Amino acid sequence: MKDNYYSSQIKLSLGCLLAVLLIGSCAKDVTSEEVQLDVSLKRLISNVAPTGNYDYYIVPDNTELDLIPQDLRNPLTPAKVELGKMLFFETGLAMEARYSTGIGTYSCATCHLPEAGFRPGAPQGVADGGEGFGLNGENRVKNNVYTEDELDTQSARPLSLINVAYVTNTFWNGQFGSRGANEGTEELWHELEELELNSLGYEAIETQNIEGVQVHRIATTKSLLDQYGYTEMYDEVFSDLREEDRYSTFATSLALSAYIRSITSSKAPFQEWLKGASEAMSMQEKLGAEVFFGKARCSNCHYEQNLGSNEFHRLGVKDLYQRPSFSTSASDRRNLGRGGFTLNEEDYYKFKVPQLYNLADAPFYFHGSSKHSIEEVIDYKIDAISENPNVDSGTLSDKFLPIEISEEERENLIIFLKSGLRDPDLLRYKPAFVLSGNCFPNNDFQSRVDLGCL
Repeated sequence: MKDNYYSSQIKLSLGCLLAVLLIGSCAKDVTSEEVQLDVSLKRLISNVAPTGNYDYYIVPDNTELDLIPQDLRNPLTPAKVELGKMLFFETGLAMEARYSTGIGTYSCATCHLPEAGFRPGAPQGVADGGEGFGLNGENRVKNNVYTEDELDTQSARPLSLINVAYVTNTFWNGQFGSRGANEGTEELWHELEELELNSLGYEAIETQNIEGVQVHRIATTKSLLDQYGYTEMYDEVFSDLREEDRYSTFATSLALSAYIRSITSSKAPFQEWLKGASEAMSMQEKLGAEVFFGKARCSNCHYEQNLGSNEFHRLGVKDLYQRPSFSTSASDRRNLGRGGFTLNEEDYYKFKVPQLYNLADAPFYFHGSSKHSIEEVIDYKIDAISENPNVDSGTLSDKFLPIEISEEERENLIIFLKSGLRDPDLLRYKPAFVLSGNCFPNNDFQSRVDLGCL
């Protein structure tokens, strides 16, 4: 009996040892495969990066203000970013609404929701004249008091604000900003009143916001700031400005710009992986990144630090007026993209290459919201055939060519775009409250119901 007992124990021990060895061998094989993929992926990304090193794509955390690109005339400070953060969501500044029913009902965040990747949750942004929110901004509809042409809407889908600090020229047509693509276009700045702001010497983000606070019917007065309790913050941030300039929409635009520049995707799995956390991305996400930077040629256009670029390309996607939308038409100059700014026919229907982080947070893509899923976007780029009757397929960008990838590679690419490039904590850019005490990002009755503010 004793011999049998020892014999069985020896067999059990040998079995356990064999199992450990087998498990260890399998784990070693998996680890080795993943290490090899990490090495090859970093090499691939380095070949694409303008600096020749994969770490080019690391974006700073929102607190690392000295590492974030900024306007020398509007330096970033924690106090200025914090003020801009409050103002971005402050519905109490919406005092220039067309009708009394719209006063105090919208904010910058109405059309740039953190939950929607700092884009609208609907196909088109509607600020003044809109009402309702839904779960993620998808139920924003027209207030019946307003006619369609009285709404504060844009004839192209608002771009995401994530990593916008890396953008040299803003808008889909790049019309704002005196540097970058707009060098040598000075004679065009007098064609439209808002473009004359390029002459002020500010960077694109600041220039656009100087114009934006007026276009979007935002007001800033000393009495209003006193009423809400923002005056002390303005005094701290803008102590170098004269009082007549300090409590103004101009100062407000600079604070908003500082906050917007601080919005980075530093917590996305791809960012964590770039910083050395190999486990931050799954094998499928890494394989998708390999397709993105390699076979699918996505990085031919999306190669700058925000995975966008300051290039403009004709892809032949539909315009916003070609789907149900407000105040859009075939004659709107924004349908011409870059050509609507330069007035050069060679630039017609060319649009800016956008950044790619948090794409999955709102199901509308391209300037005309013509696609409703990342899968549709990828399939469109695989086929590379114009869907816009105004754009012949033979005139599409020479960087926009059919792609040959397998179904598995397509799925991996989609996973990388959906989750590998998704920062899961954009709510860190949202304040707990605004000083007016209003509901935000919207404050109309239906939004208050939807947002649980009543």
